[in-house]
Amino acid sequence: MSDIIIYNDGELELDISVNHETVWLNRNQISELLGRDVKTIGKHISNVFKENELLKSSVVANFATTAKDDKKYDVEYYNLDVVISVGNNIGTSLKDLGKKWFAFSRLDIGSFDVLDKIEI
Repeated sequence: MSDIIIYNDGELELDISVNHETVWLNRNQISELLGRDVKTIGKHISNVFKENELLKSSVVANFATTAKDDKKYDVEYYNLDVVISVGNNIGTSLKDLGKKWFAFSRLDIGSFDVLDKIEI
């Protein structure tokens, strides 16, 4: 079971899953976070695994997610390593990527039960 935290950098707010002491985002969330369309994010995620940059079994998890239609779907989520790799591959500036990484790394994920809100 995963906890949910709210990432809020003043411009963007995302409900992010936390499980096994790391954050997990789906393609739509990565798209919003990095400011690119979902198709581009998907292409870069595929390349991360095709080029053996990361081991898929270590950085991908499936979580049951309830959609707006109240149906549950099995959705692929990617940990922070994937987000950083994709951000780097699409040319997100090191400054922007560093700020996002720093915001996530500030979370002491292993020491909370449920964190209601993080203001970055």
